[in-house]
Amino acid sequence: MEDTYLTLAQRSESLYKEKGSKFLAFAFPVADEEEIKSHLEDLRKLYYDARHHCYAYILGKNQESYRANDDGEPNHSAGDPILGQIRSNNLTNTLIVVIRYFGGTKLGVGGLISAYKIAAAEAIANNEIIEEVVKIKVKLQFDYLAMNDVMRLVKDMDLEIQHQQFDNTCLIELLVRESMSEALINKIEDLEQVSIID
Repeated sequence: MEDTYLTLAQRSESLYKEKGSKFLAFAFPVADEEEIKSHLEDLRKLYYDARHHCYAYILGKNQESYRANDDGEPNHSAGDPILGQIRSNNLTNTLIVVIRYFGGTKLGVGGLISAYKIAAAEAIANNEIIEEVVKIKVKLQFDYLAMNDVMRLVKDMDLEIQHQQFDNTCLIELLVRESMSEALINKIEDLEQVSIID
């Protein structure tokens, strides 16, 4: 079962100049639309005097959620070339924003497409493409007496603990690799006083 995807390792930037116009590109690894919104707001505050904040993103293991925004540039001249760069690198959970400062000379649609494409490509080139594993969240509720069994399971299956709360009744939130989730569920069913909750 395919449970990996390609994304960016960290934030990166690039600067591309064309006929006086400056194209500042920012590439980010992102997990969801909330994070995207937050990056866009931060950049708008920081570069409030720029004429265009064009962007594109793709989310989801199978690249199922995506968007391209021209932010006032001619239709399909900015967002689509940026999106094209994310796609051609087979990335997901990736946001690229290209901010344009107009330099006084119009570039024409062809010139814009080329400039936005190059700026986005350079931001990706200045980053590192990494392979991430798709993980699913599993919440367990268990009796304190079952703690050792649960912790052994965490260690044996190399699970990531997201959150834990220990009391008479304990709660633990784990991240498990998608391809191992069925095996985990089977092992949990074998444990007494341990149950999966929503």
